[in-house]
Amino acid sequence: MLAPALTGARFDAVLLRRANLRIPFPAAFEDRLVGQAVTALTRRAKYLLATLTSGETLIVHLGMSGWFRVERAIGPAFEAPPVDGDDDPKHDHVVFRMSNGMLVTFNDPRRFGLMDLAARDGLAAHAALKGLGPEPLSTEFGAAALARACHRKKIPIKVALLDQRVVAGVGNIYASEAQHDARISPKRRASAIATASGAPRPAATALAASIVKVLTRAIERPQARFKVYERDGTPCPRRTCSGTIRRVVQAGRSTFYCPVCQR
Repeated sequence: MLAPALTGARFDAVLLRRANLRIPFPAAFEDRLVGQAVTALTRRAKYLLATLTSGETLIVHLGMSGWFRVERAIGPAFEAPPVDGDDDPKHDHVVFRMSNGMLVTFNDPRRFGLMDLAARDGLAAHAALKGLGPEPLSTEFGAAALARACHRKKIPIKVALLDQRVVAGVGNIYASEAQHDARISPKRRASAIATASGAPRPAATALAASIVKVLTRAIERPQARFKVYERDGTPCPRRTCSGTIRRVVQAGRSTFYCPVCQR
């Protein structure tokens, strides 16, 4: 949705309706954007990255409730058609007017999102991106990478998967989904999937494959129901299993699993 509106277009104007989101906007945020064009729109972990002709990179995180609305301007400045549905315009915190006539609006009721600018050649060292693990759908990720990252961790494997230094972009929902698919208990110690030297055990192979499987399925079928997430009290969806999905809290996050088939 964003790529057609941003890629190749120039920021003609930027409207900030507040001084901060999760963090303050960087100094001279509007001035550093206006007049610059977007040469590429990519992603790293859960961050959107817009490369600018200035050499800087616009970094965006949606947080818990943030999203973008894209529409064609109907007049000068920031005039747009009336908002339909439950997208309350009082939560429109940032509006970009692009040279192609599109308005790109960031709406975030809970203000957990963020926007920042990384200096030229400073993206890899930026605090938000520094130290991130491999992308789960990249060639750098697999059983060996997962085992190496976990073999000294004494925390539960579910908690380890949420550490973005282990694997970048596996969130709470898909950590539960992947562990169910791999038949691995979220309570199992992370180091148990690797040998003492960091080589992958069969559990690491199964879990890495399941992470790729559930994320690929989610991309291809975004409306598909979750197998275990938020389904506590319901029968395990695995046909050969007689268990019931349970919910536990790990590191402050809800985990859903089947105590019968996940070991």
